[in-house]
Order: sequence, then C-alpha cells, then structure tokens
Amino acid sequence: MANTAPRVRFAPSPTGHLHIGGARTALFNYLFARHAGGSLVLRVEDTDQERSTSEAVRHIIDGLRWLKLDWDEGPETGGAHGPYFQTERLEIYDKYANRLLATGKAYRCFCTPAELAAKREAAQKAGQPPKYDKACRDLPADQSARRAEAEPCVVRFAMPETGEIVIDDIVKGEVKFQAGLLDDFVIMKSGGMPTYNFAAVVDDYLMEITHIIRGDDHISNTPRQILLYEALGFAPLPKFAHMSMTLGPDGARLSKRHGATSVMEYKEQGYLPDAVANYIALLGWSPGSTQEIFSHDELIAEFSLERVGRSPNIFDTEKLLWMNGEYIRKTPLAELAEMVKPYLVEAGLIADDMSTVETAYAAAVVALEQERLKLLPDIVDATRFFFTDDYSYDEAAWQKIMTQEHVPAYLTDLRDKLSALEPFTAETVEALLRAEAEERGIKAAQAFHPLRVSVSGRMQGPSLFHMVEVLGRDRVVARVKRAITKLRA
Repeated sequence: MANTAPRVRFAPSPTGHLHIGGARTALFNYLFARHAGGSLVLRVEDTDQERSTSEAVRHIIDGLRWLKLDWDEGPETGGAHGPYFQTERLEIYDKYANRLLATGKAYRCFCTPAELAAKREAAQKAGQPPKYDKACRDLPADQSARRAEAEPCVVRFAMPETGEIVIDDIVKGEVKFQAGLLDDFVIMKSGGMPTYNFAAVVDDYLMEITHIIRGDDHISNTPRQILLYEALGFAPLPKFAHMSMTLGPDGARLSKRHGATSVMEYKEQGYLPDAVANYIALLGWSPGSTQEIFSHDELIAEFSLERVGRSPNIFDTEKLLWMNGEYIRKTPLAELAEMVKPYLVEAGLIADDMSTVETAYAAAVVALEQERLKLLPDIVDATRFFFTDDYSYDEAAWQKIMTQEHVPAYLTDLRDKLSALEPFTAETVEALLRAEAEERGIKAAQAFHPLRVSVSGRMQGPSLFHMVEVLGRDRVVARVKRAITKLRA
C-alpha cells in the first residue's frame, strides 16, 4: 500500500435502515479519518441479494448525510478504488478465488445442503463442534474442475490445521485464536457470490484500507480474514480496532424496545443531528475530561482510538434527550425558527409564506420557548396559544387559580389598567402586577397566575411578562375579557 495517510471504511449491508450501532461505527471511522488527515471510504456490501434493497441504500446514505458524515470515496462521490457496490465487483472476487484454487489454498466443495445438515447433526450428537469435515478438501484438482462443470459447488478456504492467529487489537489488546478450531469456511457461494469474509478482505486490500474499525461482534471474523490476507499475499495487514457493543439500559442488546434504533427515526422525532452525533461519540469513547458537549470540529480534534473503552456501553435515551435540549438552546434563533417552522405549518398554526411581520412574531414566540424545548415538535403544544384564540383552559389550572375569591374583581380592574398601559412592555406589565398585589394585599403569585391562565389557558410556560408583551395588548385584553365572561357564567 503506497498511502501513508490512514484510510478507513464504513461498509454497511443495505438490508435495513442505518441504526445507532452502524451510525456509531461510521462516526468513529469518520472522526479517526478526519483527525488523522486520512480518507473515509463508503462501501456498500450488497451481496445478500434476497435482503438488500435500493431503498435501504438510500436510507443509509440519507442517515449519514443527516449526521454530517461525509465520505471521500464511495457512492455519489466516486473515487479511484471503485466500484463501491460489491455486486459490481464480482469479476474481481472470481479472480482472487481462482488464485486461491490454483495455489491449493482453497478447494471446491460439492456437499449438498442436506449432506451438510446431516454432518452438523452428527457432530452435535457426538459432542463435537459442528464444523465442516473437509470431505472435499483432498479431491484431485482435475476431478474437481470437471465436476464443477456439471455440479453446483461452493469454494472453501483451506484452513491451516495448526497454529495461532494473534490480533494486536487497538481497543481489545492482544486476542488469540487457534487455527485448528476454525472450519474450512465458504468464500464463494454456488451462485457465484462471495461471502462476507472473502469479499471484505479483497476489497479492503484493493481499496488500501489501513485501519478496520468496527463492532466487536466482528472479532470472530478477524482470524479468518487475517489468514485470507496471508494466503492471497496481501501485505501489510490493516490494523484492527473492535469497539464494544451498545446495550440498552437493561443490559440487553439495543433493540426496538429501548426506543428508536434507526437514525432517521431520531430526525423524525425532532432531534438535532449534531446532538445525536455528539451523544453517539460518547458511547464507548472518553475525551479524557468531564466535557460532554462537543462541536463537530471539537470531536474531530479530540478523538482517538486509544480512548475507546473495552466495556459495553449503555444507550440512555434520557441523556440523549437532555443533550438535544442543550443543542436547541445553543442554536441561533433564526436557525431554530426555520427548524421548527415545518411543525407549526403542519399544525396549521402558521402559513408557509408568512409576511415580514408574521415571521418576526413567530421568531419572538420561538425565542420564548427556546430554553424549554427538548424536541423540535414540542414547539406545537408549547406555543399553540400564541397563534390561535381557539385554546382551552386546563381544568386543574382553572380550579386552582381562577376560583379564588379575589380573581373576578382583580381581573376586571386589571383589564382596564392593561387597556390603558403605556408602553405595553414586559417591564411595565410586571410593575403593574406587582403594584396590584401590594395594593390588594395579596401575594405576587396571586396577581401573576390569573393573568397567565387567562391568556394561555395553563399555569406553566415562559416568562409571564415577556409572554404578554409578545402577545400584545389587543390579544391580552381580549383574553382577559374572555376569562371574566367565563367566571361570570
């Protein structure tokens, strides 16, 4: 390999959406490559023709782009090491399978599925590991070639019968496997498709991959792949880094019951991509400090494989939700207003083509709720009363606040004073309410809450005085009148 800069790859199988585990693998490869000034290759391992779909490819690419994980070579980008879909590289795999056959490091196997099943069953009954018994390994090459013209067959790798395979894993440390415990695995299926281990090795070598960063569920594949590298004369070996698994809060493998698993589901739920990427980066990686919120560039600057832990990590939806709220608060107001606009439009609260005045009003409303939002769609329920007079009173709030003895007379007086208040600002409204409380000998809350319930229908919300200022005098006075009417009824 001529390159000195690291080259890594993310190689998903397009049999479903991009899930959190896959996104984490992609992110760690991306951060490693960007930190080291290297390259990231996106390769689509689509040899499972029954389950691979173009829709899944689209979802994976969309998920990566949403997370802002760009690649240097691959689909939609091109590059010098393509094609980047394995189904477009079948002639390449044939070439290297034939090389192994010619050197006696692989052989054709004519055992039928029924025969293989019977062999496995017999081995299990005898208390032996159910690995292939090498029945076809010693077939003469000419006989094997003749039979292949008439009979279906697979190609198996001739596994060394002795020896130790040692992996110097960047994350796991030294991991050892005994070659004698591994079976002669299939490298080419009878239909001409390569298996995962074989295709990955050929592609990783030809694409000049220097580091293979992936989940530790792949570590059992690594000894087979190392032996394939050696048998094919591919050198040097890439460096391996196997990341621990991500588990749910109950310690079980992350699944649907723990919440969304598809990256695009998080987008639909109203998470920000930077928040999701930041959170995923902390699953198994430690920055070496107590810092938890990282910008995109900070993650690149800080990331290293040496600080990836060996223990499984826990995916905590509540922590992600908290982090998303932190990112919403950091988002510039104009940008956040654009992010939440589709939700408000879909709810019928604003028009898609607002006037300048309407746009400014909507932005002022969003500003009031920015500190409280955790998910983008929350904006709809939080701000509904700002955009429509057709809101209901929370029954508990009404009973607790509006049935107090002083409220009818107080609101009637407040209506008149708000109508005449100049200027109508948060500061002047607050001064008025505090003066009313003092004059009437009631607590400040007894002056504040009746106005809040009158104008919003609820007890909770943003700063009352700023909320009233944004609503404006006309809306506020009309809503106080509406509450008085309900009280008299």
